[in-house]
Amino acid sequence: TICNPGPRKSMSKLLYIRLALFFPEMVWASLGAAWVADGVQCDRTVVNGIIATVVVRIQIWCPATLRRASPCFISNRTISGTTKSLPRWSAMLQGAPSCRSRTTDYDLVGGDQLNCHFGSILHTTGLQYRDFIHVSFHDKVYELPFLVALDHRKESVVVAVRGTMSLQDVLTDLSAESEVLDVECEVQDRLAHKGISQAARYVYRRLINDGILSQAFSVAPEYRLVIVGHSLGGGAAALLATMLRAAYPQVRCYAFSPPRGLWSKALHEYSQSFIVSLVLGKDVIPRLSVTNLEDLKRRILRVVAHCNKPKYKILLHGLWYELFGGNPNNFPTELDGGDQEVLTQPLLGEQSLLTRWSPAYSFSSDSPLDSSPKYPPLYPPGRIIHLQEEGASGRFGCCSAAHYSAKWSHEAEFSKILIGPKMLTDHMPDILMRALDSVVSDRAACVSCPAQGVSGVDVA
Repeated sequence: TICNPGPRKSMSKLLYIRLALFFPEMVWASLGAAWVADGVQCDRTVVNGIIATVVVRIQIWCPATLRRASPCFISNRTISGTTKSLPRWSAMLQGAPSCRSRTTDYDLVGGDQLNCHFGSILHTTGLQYRDFIHVSFHDKVYELPFLVALDHRKESVVVAVRGTMSLQDVLTDLSAESEVLDVECEVQDRLAHKGISQAARYVYRRLINDGILSQAFSVAPEYRLVIVGHSLGGGAAALLATMLRAAYPQVRCYAFSPPRGLWSKALHEYSQSFIVSLVLGKDVIPRLSVTNLEDLKRRILRVVAHCNKPKYKILLHGLWYELFGGNPNNFPTELDGGDQEVLTQPLLGEQSLLTRWSPAYSFSSDSPLDSSPKYPPLYPPGRIIHLQEEGASGRFGCCSAAHYSAKWSHEAEFSKILIGPKMLTDHMPDILMRALDSVVSDRAACVSCPAQGVSGVDVA
């Protein structure tokens, strides 16, 4: 098993013996190929095939045997350490470009010379040039692109904040320290994600100090304010709505796939009257926070330490599951009773895998993790609508046949990161919009009533 190297204790010696046998074998194979080529009358195709086979085998044997024979490789590469991956976040507004050059009456900041970026927004939203008040493609750390437009069909002034698309946005995401949110509300505990809070503050200053919202409402004074965003933009939209609520009490926010680690429990409860979040399936971002990452690391180490299956079985079963589907839970990998005493020294050569744990959590505890003041537990914005796939849509992205249902969910349902083949694809905005279209087209699955205990809030 992964953490029980007892059956493999002789593997290093065997590999060195194999390495010693490799050299005479390579010489013998080379001489045999030369003899076939020069001393035997065979079909030339057969001779060339034999020579090619010998050359390929030598090229494979050399690096593979030397690598496997290295004790360093056995001890340090068998189990990889903490794996970090940054998901590829998409913009909230996407579409096919339609480039044109024209004089406009709206404010346009940044973008390309041919207005291809703005052309894609026109194509995606179906709005006209005259419907846009302000469009900003300015993108720096803590400064997100956004637009302000008039939605005449819904009689709304819409502020849309873009999600992660650049390295600067990634750095904003990674500024995960907590800071006090400067906002006018009766909430005492106002801690929020620093990077997203700074980004929301930037958009707020632009909207208010530059008179962008005043301009919009001078055109349509009877309209209401709606703020939307996806991923990073969804978190910024929620914070922005909270900042603007004192001046615009009727503001509504719809956050698509926002990050979980956004703000305090008190702000989460405060926001439920004017913010709705939408989460698709096992999307990792609405479950992502510093404390949840620590919990995921703890669970992975526990599974690794308790695994009682050979590595080759785990690999083959994983390949079978990825290719042909099935239920991964049908392949248990933990020892009955979690008895750690049956395990020998971990291959990492460290006691940390089983014993030297961070003071923030213990190996055997399933209780929530204690958090440092720098990274307190943070929560998602508003009430949450969870879109879940009904049935299977195939293993290779055949989403056209997928059907989804929608339900109100508690934030506790997103308190753990779930590992699955769709944990990243469920975050993509096009997949989310496809799921929303499926829900809306099925009237039986549509969300048509407010959540229990909350009234007076409509859901678009």
